[in-house]
Amino acid sequence: MSPINSHLPKLADKLLQWILPDHMVEFIVGDLEEYFAMRQEKLGLLRARLWLLIDVISVCGSFAFKKIRSNSNYRTMFKYYFKLSWRNMAKQKVYSSIKIGGFALGIAATLLIALFIRDELSFDKHYKNQDQIYRVLNESTHPEHMERWSAFPPPIKPALENEFPEIQSVGRLINFDWFDAGSNQFRPIEEKANIYEEGFVYVDPEMLDILEISMVYGDQSALDNPKSMVISKSKADKYFPNQDPVGKQIILNENDNSIYTIGGVMEDPRTNSFFQFDFLITLKAEEFWEGEQTSWGSWNYSVFVKMKEGGDPRQFEEKLLVIRDDYIVPYNKERGDQRADDMAKYYRYDVQPVGDIHLHSQVTHDNLKHGDIDTVWLFGAVAFFILLLACINFINLSTAKSANRAKEVGMQKVFGSVKSEIVRQFFTEAFLYTMVSFLVAVGIVLVSLPFFNTLADKNLSIPFSEWWLVPLLLAFVLTVSFLSGLYPSFYLAAFRPIQVIKGNLSRGAKNSKFRGTLVVFQFATSIVLIICTIVTYRQMDFILNKKIGFNKDQVLMIQGASTLGNKAEAFRNELTRLSAIENAAYTSYLPVDGTKRDGNSFWKEGRRKEDKGVGAQKWRVDENYLTTMGTKLVAGRNFSADRASDSTAIIINESMVKEMGFENPIGQKITNSFEPTFHVIGVIEDFHFESFEREVGPLSLAYGSFGSIMAVRFQPGNTDQMLAQVKEVWDEFMPNQSIRYTFMDDSYARMYDQVNRTGKVFTLFAVLAVIVACLGLFALSAFMVEQRGKEISVRKVLGASTTQIFGLLTSNFVKLVLIAVVLALPVGYYMMRSWLSDYKYHVDITWDVYVIAGLVAVFISLITISSESLKAGWMNPVKKLRSE
Repeated sequence: MSPINSHLPKLADKLLQWILPDHMVEFIVGDLEEYFAMRQEKLGLLRARLWLLIDVISVCGSFAFKKIRSNSNYRTMFKYYFKLSWRNMAKQKVYSSIKIGGFALGIAATLLIALFIRDELSFDKHYKNQDQIYRVLNESTHPEHMERWSAFPPPIKPALENEFPEIQSVGRLINFDWFDAGSNQFRPIEEKANIYEEGFVYVDPEMLDILEISMVYGDQSALDNPKSMVISKSKADKYFPNQDPVGKQIILNENDNSIYTIGGVMEDPRTNSFFQFDFLITLKAEEFWEGEQTSWGSWNYSVFVKMKEGGDPRQFEEKLLVIRDDYIVPYNKERGDQRADDMAKYYRYDVQPVGDIHLHSQVTHDNLKHGDIDTVWLFGAVAFFILLLACINFINLSTAKSANRAKEVGMQKVFGSVKSEIVRQFFTEAFLYTMVSFLVAVGIVLVSLPFFNTLADKNLSIPFSEWWLVPLLLAFVLTVSFLSGLYPSFYLAAFRPIQVIKGNLSRGAKNSKFRGTLVVFQFATSIVLIICTIVTYRQMDFILNKKIGFNKDQVLMIQGASTLGNKAEAFRNELTRLSAIENAAYTSYLPVDGTKRDGNSFWKEGRRKEDKGVGAQKWRVDENYLTTMGTKLVAGRNFSADRASDSTAIIINESMVKEMGFENPIGQKITNSFEPTFHVIGVIEDFHFESFEREVGPLSLAYGSFGSIMAVRFQPGNTDQMLAQVKEVWDEFMPNQSIRYTFMDDSYARMYDQVNRTGKVFTLFAVLAVIVACLGLFALSAFMVEQRGKEISVRKVLGASTTQIFGLLTSNFVKLVLIAVVLALPVGYYMMRSWLSDYKYHVDITWDVYVIAGLVAVFISLITISSESLKAGWMNPVKKLRSE
């Protein structure tokens, strides 16, 4: 470990000596050095320096304000500085507008991203017992299938309660489409009309206490009775306005076995929580099939624990291995499951704080909607770089017109102004520009928030009611003013009066490399964002247009079809009589999000004790499914309603054939844990039934003529007329239930909303970065024209054409942009390669991506600098030489 250095950085030390009274410098600097050393030891050097920056700005601001308030001369001086700064701003309207506009865009982007990051980081941070609430996760470290998931068998609850005294309470949750969890047709029992509702979840009664769910009606015992349910306040207001619904009965899906009694009403779920459910169904005395609650072979329950005060989650995590060793492994060994040894070797558990669920679960299979901590870091980095670009832009624009300000500075020095006074003047000017830019930025944020909310799928707002907002924004303005005004203030104040009055601005030439570096940095950042935008859109196009093994177009998904009951076949027959309808299939399983899934393990018949099981999805479909979905049968045959033997028939995909080790799969017999032996009658081509982030896995289709969705393939043409005809048929069969439908291609596209949003966000930030970079480039071109004005005039007198002058001035800028391209390419490649690695199927980053990004950057830069370069080429040289 490196030794602690308590000495303040030279810049901070000089600033404090300049601002503070002489008799207090030693005392305050000593305290700051002491705090600086303590923070280095506890927080590390980087965070200690950040805190030091805040302390220095606070101390300097406080003493500067006291000095101004107590001394009338200072008040007069700063009043003069503000008035002079305002006059300079008003005198150069175009220049000031560019300066303020670029700064405002950078600040507005930073504020929007800050609101997004604040919201993401606030998820599940509201619990009073935050440090006692955890979710238990499974982890497999097996080199062939490393994964993380939340599902446990049902006996996990009594096992945890019996084995771990440090646990205060245990609660389970089922949040996927399973029995009455997921989505349902809902109605109060006294009503006739069904309403489609989502957000049903099974929970143990203890979950009300563990997740600190606030009750409007009823109390924490609201789920203690079997077949009880808790609904959210908004749903209670919808179905039982102005009344206490406790004791009311509701029915789901017209199923007499799904009649529930409302035991309580809870407050609506917070938007910044993983727990987004409106209907909580009790697990009290619930058993989904005989022996289910005591079986260690049915993995469907997420598990939450509330630890006693003082409990150590890491020790608890280590002790959890007793669940594996004493329960799960023996259960599987007893049944001859060959995976038992792998479980003992590779299974681990993770105790996840509830506050980490939203941002730290992107690789966890839990059927929840997640954020991504990498996205938060990425957006934070983008915000930092855009704000940095805006500050660089401010610096470039402040020094670009230095020739105009140099004579002003020279005359002030001739009349007795000292360097510190000129520095204060330019700091005041920087503060004024920052404050105006900030006010404009707040206006931009207020106007653009609805668009940004749509883009980011958020409901963000500026928290005006929070006490910390004004101090934080003021600190932000002061910090940005200080950082953006630091270089211009000392740069301009350092002009020597005699040289300036003679017209010698050689300082600018000496600093041209510095400005060039700033422009290279700006354009490199912009080019990286352009590369990210191009690759993201190509990946989205690849996802939507790649051959996926089924035909998602012209498929209508009619939801809530389970309530048709024994009328389902008649309804399907009526649909297929319509001229626009080609086919229809009745199922709950479709290759889009929001439909049912059922994971199983399969073995060759008689090989359960010898072989490891093959994990596969098992979907129940009818004989019309393959035709409706456009799925290709590569071997064997389809199901037939006329064959009684097809009740135990199964169709498997190519991946399952490979995993099972079949050479001739047709006629082979396979079995799983809970059902009779299946015989394979067909093989279908692999199709993507999950996200592109996952490889196509084993899939089996078993015969079953029931489900919650009627998938209808229709002919291209008049879609509105087709929908009207389908609705008419539906109303004949279900007069008390409104038809609800979606199109499969829309549902498929929604699976990749996050990719689409990422592309749009990159586009937005790329455009902002390019605008800010172009303003910086414009500033540099204006500066160079001023610097080389005499040279250009001489060249004109000697016969140089406008084209030659244009080439002379633009060639250097094009070189800077080309350098930026070279620097940006590896960074862009690394970022996008890392992002694409999350997808098992993705586009390649081809050479044309870099060519397009480079050409766009060069083209935009040429347009930006052409106005100043052409103006210099068209300028009358006599005017410039006469002034010299």
